[in-house]
Amino acid sequence: MRQRKLYTILYLCVLVSVTYAQYVPDVLGDGYLRRTFRMPDDYEGKVVCTLVKKAQPDSVKQAVLYIHGYNDYFFQKQLGDSVNAHGYNFYAMDLRKYGRSILPHQNPFFCKSLREYFADIDTALATIRSEGNERVLLMAHSTGGLITPYYLSSKKGELPIDGLILNSPFLDWNFGWFMENVVLPTVAFVGRLFPNLTVQGPGSPNYAYSLLKPYKGEWEFDTNWKMPFGHPKKAGWIKAIQEAQQTVQKGLKLDCPILVLSSGKSFPETETWHEEYRTTDIVLDVQDIQEYGKKLGANVTRDTIPNGTHDLILSQKPYRDDAYQAIFEWLKRQ
Repeated sequence: MRQRKLYTILYLCVLVSVTYAQYVPDVLGDGYLRRTFRMPDDYEGKVVCTLVKKAQPDSVKQAVLYIHGYNDYFFQKQLGDSVNAHGYNFYAMDLRKYGRSILPHQNPFFCKSLREYFADIDTALATIRSEGNERVLLMAHSTGGLITPYYLSSKKGELPIDGLILNSPFLDWNFGWFMENVVLPTVAFVGRLFPNLTVQGPGSPNYAYSLLKPYKGEWEFDTNWKMPFGHPKKAGWIKAIQEAQQTVQKGLKLDCPILVLSSGKSFPETETWHEEYRTTDIVLDVQDIQEYGKKLGANVTRDTIPNGTHDLILSQKPYRDDAYQAIFEWLKRQ
């Protein structure tokens, strides 16, 4: 308990030193607010991260903090509204170089180590605690679902949260044996020496098309922040992912309740459109998610959402309803 109080004090010290602005109305409207924090400069210069919130009355003392995935940002108002409706304050962090936090001089989504995001999460949790929340749960999607357990493993058992919910976490690559065991380790090694080397150009837009309302989906989002064709990947980012996955895959023994969710099925993506893209995970291997998910701690609940997409809360309505039911029933049991 004493160490946890010490972490809280340290977080608040960080918070005081990096605060850039107070809350202002967010682009989402409907009561959503955002607050931007100036962080210490990095190898590209100025850095900020952005906390979005939608709060309940002051009597509510519990909160959920959401962390997005790669090539992503928080836009899922239905998630925030649902969390509020179930008696929690809702917060979401746009990490540095993502979404609301992208600055003109930055390479979007780039990092040399996932540890770069730890200060952003520290800042978010410090702010949430300072606003009177006594119980905080962390929810994360895809790459956020890799960053968050990696972050928690750095706390050496003194966790600053009360539970972890992972929506299709990026715990392993979705490639064949040769790519995962030969090519990617080689690229990761190169990334130590030449982190800015571009190793992959823009990708397929099929996943974005399965979500976007003008195409095959029912959602609207800023395509400057969540890019349909993705963004060129660099060797340093591959190295960062590889390092974190190797740590997580060995097992973390996190001392908090954990919920790991995935779609019920993966489907290989091709250049051709398939209707299965709307009812499967075309980004990750769901078997990998379930296999490595059970290694995160002693109190892990695993569940699958049949016909869910990669981001389960963006699935078609009957299936995202199943995802919400799994999340909130799990929360009730904690």
